[in-house]
Amino acid sequence: MIADVESSPQWSPAQQNVQIVDTDDQGRPHQVKMKVKSAGITDECVVEYTWADHVVSWSLVSSTAQKRQDASYTLTPEGDNTRVKFELTVDPKIPVPGFVMRRAIKGAMNDATDGLRKRVLSLKKGR
Repeated sequence: MIADVESSPQWSPAQQNVQIVDTDDQGRPHQVKMKVKSAGITDECVVEYTWADHVVSWSLVSSTAQKRQDASYTLTPEGDNTRVKFELTVDPKIPVPGFVMRRAIKGAMNDATDGLRKRVLSLKKGR
Protein backbone atom coordinates (compact mmCIF):
# COMPACT_ATOMS: atom_id res chain seq x y z
CA MET A 1 0.00 0.00 0.00
CA ILE A 2 2.74 2.50 0.90
CA ALA A 3 4.55 1.72 -2.35
CA ASP A 4 1.42 2.67 -4.31
CA VAL A 5 2.26 6.38 -4.10
CA GLU A 6 0.21 7.27 -7.18
CA SER A 7 -2.99 6.36 -5.29
CA SER A 8 -2.14 8.62 -2.33
CA PRO A 9 -4.37 11.52 -3.55
CA GLN A 10 -7.31 9.13 -2.98
CA TRP A 11 -6.63 8.95 0.77
CA SER A 12 -4.48 12.04 1.43
CA PRO A 13 -6.46 15.18 0.56
CA ALA A 14 -3.35 17.41 0.65
CA GLN A 15 -1.79 15.54 -2.26
CA GLN A 16 -3.21 17.01 -5.45
CA ASN A 17 -1.10 15.10 -7.98
CA VAL A 18 1.59 12.42 -7.72
CA GLN A 19 3.84 11.14 -10.49
CA ILE A 20 6.60 8.54 -10.25
CA VAL A 21 9.71 9.95 -11.95
CA ASP A 22 11.75 6.75 -11.65
CA THR A 23 11.83 3.45 -9.79
CA ASP A 24 14.47 1.35 -8.05
CA ASP A 25 15.66 -2.05 -9.28
CA GLN A 26 12.68 -3.72 -7.55
CA GLY A 27 10.11 -1.49 -9.24
CA ARG A 28 9.37 0.63 -6.16
CA PRO A 29 9.14 4.42 -6.42
CA HIS A 30 12.55 6.11 -6.16
CA GLN A 31 11.94 9.73 -7.15
CA VAL A 32 8.41 11.08 -7.01
CA LYS A 33 7.09 14.45 -8.16
CA MET A 34 4.03 15.79 -6.39
CA LYS A 35 1.82 18.80 -6.00
CA VAL A 36 0.69 19.30 -2.42
CA LYS A 37 -1.66 21.85 -0.89
CA SER A 38 -1.82 22.30 2.87
CA ALA A 39 -3.01 25.17 5.06
CA GLY A 40 -3.36 27.38 1.97
CA ILE A 41 0.20 26.75 0.76
CA THR A 42 0.73 24.96 -2.56
CA ASP A 43 4.03 23.23 -3.21
CA GLU A 44 5.47 21.36 -6.15
CA CYS A 45 8.24 19.08 -4.98
CA VAL A 46 10.31 16.02 -5.77
CA VAL A 47 11.17 13.53 -3.05
CA GLU A 48 13.51 10.56 -3.09
CA TYR A 49 12.44 7.32 -1.42
CA THR A 50 14.65 4.84 0.41
CA TRP A 51 13.33 1.33 1.07
CA ALA A 52 14.50 -1.00 3.86
CA ASP A 53 12.97 -4.12 5.43
CA HIS A 54 10.59 -2.33 7.79
CA VAL A 55 11.21 1.34 7.01
CA VAL A 56 10.18 3.51 4.08
CA SER A 57 11.63 7.00 4.13
CA TRP A 58 11.93 9.95 1.83
CA SER A 59 13.85 13.21 1.63
CA LEU A 60 13.30 16.36 -0.35
CA VAL A 61 15.18 16.75 -3.63
CA SER A 62 13.56 20.00 -4.81
CA SER A 63 10.64 22.19 -3.82
CA THR A 64 8.99 25.51 -4.49
CA ALA A 65 8.02 26.05 -0.82
CA GLN A 66 10.32 23.93 1.37
CA LYS A 67 14.00 23.90 2.27
CA ARG A 68 13.77 20.47 3.87
CA GLN A 69 11.37 17.57 4.23
CA ASP A 70 12.27 14.22 5.74
CA ALA A 71 9.69 11.58 6.54
CA SER A 72 9.46 7.90 7.30
CA TYR A 73 7.08 5.07 7.96
CA THR A 74 8.34 2.38 10.32
CA LEU A 75 6.31 -0.84 10.03
CA THR A 76 6.31 -3.30 12.91
CA PRO A 77 4.51 -6.63 12.39
CA GLU A 78 2.27 -7.60 15.33
CA GLY A 79 0.63 -10.93 14.52
CA ASP A 80 -1.96 -10.36 11.79
CA ASN A 81 -1.62 -6.59 12.18
CA THR A 82 1.09 -4.03 11.51
CA ARG A 83 1.91 -1.08 13.75
CA VAL A 84 2.81 2.00 11.71
CA LYS A 85 4.86 4.90 13.04
CA PHE A 86 5.09 8.05 10.94
CA GLU A 87 7.69 10.77 11.44
CA LEU A 88 7.90 14.08 9.57
CA THR A 89 10.29 17.04 9.57
CA VAL A 90 9.49 20.08 7.44
CA ASP A 91 11.35 23.38 7.04
CA PRO A 92 9.51 25.95 4.87
CA LYS A 93 11.39 28.44 2.67
CA ILE A 94 9.32 31.38 3.91
CA PRO A 95 8.33 32.28 7.47
CA VAL A 96 5.02 30.62 8.33
CA PRO A 97 3.02 31.63 11.41
CA GLY A 98 3.12 28.98 14.12
CA PHE A 99 -0.62 28.31 14.06
CA VAL A 100 -0.53 27.76 10.27
CA MET A 101 2.45 25.41 10.56
CA ARG A 102 0.77 23.44 13.37
CA ARG A 103 -2.40 23.10 11.28
CA ALA A 104 -0.40 21.93 8.25
CA ILE A 105 1.62 19.41 10.28
CA LYS A 106 -1.51 18.13 12.03
CA GLY A 107 -3.22 17.63 8.64
CA ALA A 108 -0.17 15.85 7.21
CA MET A 109 0.10 13.58 10.23
CA ASN A 110 -3.63 12.79 10.10
CA ASP A 111 -3.49 11.98 6.37
CA ALA A 112 -0.35 9.87 6.78
CA THR A 113 -1.79 7.81 9.64
CA ASP A 114 -5.60 7.82 9.69
CA GLY A 115 -5.90 8.28 5.93
CA LEU A 116 -3.56 5.36 5.29
CA ARG A 117 -5.32 3.18 7.89
CA LYS A 118 -8.75 3.87 6.36
CA ARG A 119 -7.41 3.12 2.87
CA VAL A 120 -5.91 -0.19 3.99
CA LEU A 121 -9.12 -1.19 5.78
CA SER A 122 -11.27 -0.31 2.75
CA LEU A 123 -9.03 -2.42 0.48
CA LYS A 124 -9.19 -5.34 2.94
CA LYS A 125 -12.99 -5.14 2.79
CA GLY A 126 -12.88 -5.04 -1.02
CA ARG A 127 -14.27 -1.54 -1.49
